Amino acid sequence: MIDYSEKRDFIRMRVESDMTFSYNGQTYAGTCIDLSSKGMQVETDANAAIATGANIRVNIPSTHPQLPGLEADTKVLRVDALEDNRIALGLEITAMQ
Repeated sequence: MIDYSEKRDFIRMRVESDMTFSYNGQTYAGTCIDLSSKGMQVETDANAAIATGANIRVNIPSTHPQLPGLEADTKVLRVDALEDNRIALGLEITAMQ
C-alpha cells in the first residue's frame, strides 16, 4: 500500500465547473478545477495581468434550480502560466456571500 500524507488541511474536490470572476471592474470567464472549504483553483484565458495578492470575486452558478450558486471573495495566492496563453489561479476564499 502506498503511504500518502495530505499536506492540506482540507482535501480539494475535483469540480471542473464553468464560472465567472470579477477583477478590476471587468468580468472574466473561467473553469473552477477544484474546490475546498478554504480555496479553489481556477483556469482562465483572461487577458488580464492578475497579480498575487489581488482580491477577486468569484461566482460559480448552480446547475440545480433549488440550490444557490457559490459567490465568494477570494485572494490570489498563486498565478501559473499554462499552455495556449491560459493561466491557473490558486485562490484563498476570504468570505462567502
